[in-house]
Amino acid sequence: MKARKEGVSGMQHKILKLDGYLTPYKADFDLRMELYREKIRQLGNLCEFANGYAYFGIHRTETGWVYREWAPGADKLYFTGDFCGWERYAYPMEKKEHGVWELILPGENALQHGQKVLTVVVRGEQELERIPLYANYVVQDPVDHSWNAQIYDCPPFGWTDAGFKPQKKLFIYECHIGMAQQEGKVGSYREFTEKILPKIKKLGYNTIQIMAIMEHPYYASFGYQVTNFFAPSSRFGTPDELRKLIDTAHKMGIAVLLDVVHSHACLNTREGINEFDGTDYQFFHQGPRGHHPAWNTKCFDYGKNEVIHFLLSNLKYWLEAFHFDGFRFDGVTSMLYLDHGLGTAFTDYSKYFSMNTDVDAVTYLQLATTLCRELNPHVILIAEDMSALPGLCLPIADGGVGFDYRLAMGEPDLWIKLLKEVPDEHWDLNHIYYELAVRRPKEKVIGYCESHDQALVGDKTIMFRLCDKEMYTAMAKHIDSLVIDRGMALHKMLRLLTMTLGGDGYLTFMGNEFGHPEWIDFPREGNGWSYHYCRRQWDLAENGYLKYHYLRDFEQAAVKLCKSARVLGSQDRQLLLDNSKKVLAYGKKDAIFAFNFHPENAYQEVFIPLYEPGEYDVVMSTDDFCFGGFGRVYHQRYSAFQKEGVWGIQIYLPPRTATVLRKCKMQNA
Repeated sequence: MKARKEGVSGMQHKILKLDGYLTPYKADFDLRMELYREKIRQLGNLCEFANGYAYFGIHRTETGWVYREWAPGADKLYFTGDFCGWERYAYPMEKKEHGVWELILPGENALQHGQKVLTVVVRGEQELERIPLYANYVVQDPVDHSWNAQIYDCPPFGWTDAGFKPQKKLFIYECHIGMAQQEGKVGSYREFTEKILPKIKKLGYNTIQIMAIMEHPYYASFGYQVTNFFAPSSRFGTPDELRKLIDTAHKMGIAVLLDVVHSHACLNTREGINEFDGTDYQFFHQGPRGHHPAWNTKCFDYGKNEVIHFLLSNLKYWLEAFHFDGFRFDGVTSMLYLDHGLGTAFTDYSKYFSMNTDVDAVTYLQLATTLCRELNPHVILIAEDMSALPGLCLPIADGGVGFDYRLAMGEPDLWIKLLKEVPDEHWDLNHIYYELAVRRPKEKVIGYCESHDQALVGDKTIMFRLCDKEMYTAMAKHIDSLVIDRGMALHKMLRLLTMTLGGDGYLTFMGNEFGHPEWIDFPREGNGWSYHYCRRQWDLAENGYLKYHYLRDFEQAAVKLCKSARVLGSQDRQLLLDNSKKVLAYGKKDAIFAFNFHPENAYQEVFIPLYEPGEYDVVMSTDDFCFGGFGRVYHQRYSAFQKEGVWGIQIYLPPRTATVLRKCKMQNA
């Protein structure tokens, strides 16, 4: 990549001061900012530019209805549906400028709530059935399984969340509406609101990240093959029931993030946006570049202003029409690189700056983060990027892309690799500490041990890897099992370590907090279309007879502790790291976290150096009885003393145990 104009080489970028290793790539940052500024000049006011959903699509007017569509490659468009007995050619649309088509339907009852509609597109000799691009409610016929847009004409929703603001320190509960219920079926927005939100609130999580909301015809795609970008999935209920879920969450102090998929789109044509106007280049690149080789999906052409208009309007729609508090952008790595990052090891900076970079995608993401902040200054923006692009989570003014956080995707990979390949008595604590604690200067990450990716069939959660088949036979409280004891001990330690050291926010997938024993397997032909593994067995942690509730109770206590100690995002201070003994201790604010990963050795008098004298109380241990441990850590007070001129405390650390201490506050005399 080379700067295109004279004079841009004089730009100064703060990112180069934060990371001197980026200096050789100054021209790439010059180009990044030049392209962004040029696109802003072309598009003008982004908030006004992103009003596509208010203009296009089907809308009630003062005198009737209007339907507008963007289909530049079409020769003719017709509107049909229940309202005209599905007569295909009774309502031709008028072609306007710039590929826009329009139909005026006079009379307030010309269309009615619940009616199904379709668009007929004619290109040459082709006659194609299409769902309107901006359809806001799309339903599947229970008999022939075809998809149709449905008129959704309800009174304005009565929001009660005025003034809601997300918490600054994010504890994110990743969830899926359909599989959130105990029963083997597709759950609903209403059931999630009534049954699951209270569980999340009790756990202490302050943010939910909802997956698979944008309409997708194949349930097992986990929402990643979107067909209707403006339609919340009807399999879970109505748009207003989703609004009720979000409104209720806000009343409970819980922010709601949408997993937004702008990295690719479903191949389907009748119910998708692919080949809407009869061409393969309306939204996507032509030829091989328009096809994702790993996902078998379509790749957007981010260089076209019409595509930018569609996608930015989509973001504004979800923020304004549904009050989402932000987005987790899926598949950002795939967007950033022409090879989608497939098979690329990002081992040095040169991998980020080459002819492999999709500069149009970078510009689109900058526009997206700019728009979202203009619409909501408290918006939360998270990027799913495994490449760790420099500047992804820095302000645009500093040469960045503008996200708040990047998912720390290397952390679950770290735990998976260790659990699969290395016995825990041989874990390298120096390597673990480095992987969790070190990140790009001033760029925030969301830490996590495991997400939905690790829970899907073909992979395993941490607890499943640790205990495997023993989870089916030895989780009852009256059964002793060394395998379960080890698994529970490490499960708690890894989650506490990652929560307190691994990021500026923390994320988990629903059910993983109590070590859900089974993977997620969506109904499909290979399993007889069964929902048995596509649900969450909440009763395992709630019936009182099994050990799962110990893990859930520990999670709740750990979240509460991290909130009160203001751990997330605070600077860590390494106090002790003895790899031979498998002991690690570090400080965060007024808290000390001490881990003994050794499987057998207990250490009676471990000296933990401190930066200042004081008294410290043991406030929690993974070995506490209430968390399914053996109660070997006494909740007592330790006074700092000097040893060889260094202040510290001397504590007892049992094997496979983490202990948390808090500094006592000075009492006024």
